[in-house]
Amino acid sequence: MTTTALVTVPAAAARRRRRTAADAEEVNPLAMLRSRRRDRVIIQVILVVLTLWWIFPLAVAVSSSLGFGGLQNYVAVLTQPLNGVYLGLTFVNSASIAVIHAVVVCVVSALAGFAFSRLEFPWREQIYYAVLIFLAVPGTAIIVPVYYISGTLGLFNTPFGVALPEAALTLPFGVLLMKNFADGLQASTFEAAAVDGANTWQIFRRIYLPQVRSPLINLAILSVMWSFQDFIFPSLLLRTPELTTASQAVQTIRGAFGATPQQNAEFFAALVLLSLPAVLLVTFGLRWVSRGLTSGGSKE
Repeated sequence: MTTTALVTVPAAAARRRRRTAADAEEVNPLAMLRSRRRDRVIIQVILVVLTLWWIFPLAVAVSSSLGFGGLQNYVAVLTQPLNGVYLGLTFVNSASIAVIHAVVVCVVSALAGFAFSRLEFPWREQIYYAVLIFLAVPGTAIIVPVYYISGTLGLFNTPFGVALPEAALTLPFGVLLMKNFADGLQASTFEAAAVDGANTWQIFRRIYLPQVRSPLINLAILSVMWSFQDFIFPSLLLRTPELTTASQAVQTIRGAFGATPQQNAEFFAALVLLSLPAVLLVTFGLRWVSRGLTSGGSKE
C-alpha cells in the first residue's frame, strides 16, 4: 500500500501540472497561436510582408541614390553646401539638441519617478495625475507660449531653446515610465537602507539608480529619436542656415537640386543620409527599448 501511494501521488501531481498548463494555453491566446503550425506560418508571413512594406521606401531611396554617379553622390552632398546648408553640420546641430533633450528628460524623470514612488509628501497622487494629463497635450498647442517664453529668455537660435520645449513634451511619458518601474522594485531594499541610516539622496543614488538603468537607457534612446524627428520647434526657433537640423534639411535642400538624373540621385543620397541616424538608433537601440518597456522590478 505504501509503495502504491508513493507512485500514485507524483502521478497525480504530474496530471495536475499538465491540466494547469493546458488551461493556461487555453486562457492565453498567444500560446494557442504559437502551438498551431498553420497560425505560426500566417504570423510569419504577415511579419515578412510588413517588414518588406517598411523597407521598400528605404531600398528605393538607396537604389535611386546609386543610379547615377554611385557613391560619389554621397561625397558630393556631404562636402558641398546645399542652399547654404552643409549636411554634416545638420547632424551636429540635431545631435546637440538631442543630447540636451535626453539629459534633461532622464534626470528629471529619474528624480520624479523616485519621488512619486518612494517618498511621502502632500498631494502626491494629485500632482502625479496632473503630470499625466500633459500626455494629451500636442506640440502645436504650446507653440505660442514657447515662442513668447523663448523670446523673453533670449533662447532663439540656441540648442537650449529647441531642446527645452521638446523635453517638456517628453517628460510626462518619462515620469510615467520611471514611476511604474520604481513601483515594481522590492520595498525591502529601500527599507533596509533606511534602517542602516542612509538618507534620501543615498537611497536614490545607491539603491534606486542602479536598478533603473534599463528604463533610463530606453528613455534616452527614445528622447534622441524623437528629437531627431522634430520639425516644429527647430523651424519655430532657429533662424539661421548654420543651425538647420536634420529634420529641417529635408525641406531646405530640396531647391538645391534640379531635375537632371544626376541631381535627382544626389537628392536621394541626401535623403538616405538624413534617415541614417534614425535607422541606426532603431537598429542598435531596439534591444534596450524593448527591455526598458517590458522589464520591471520583482515585487515581493
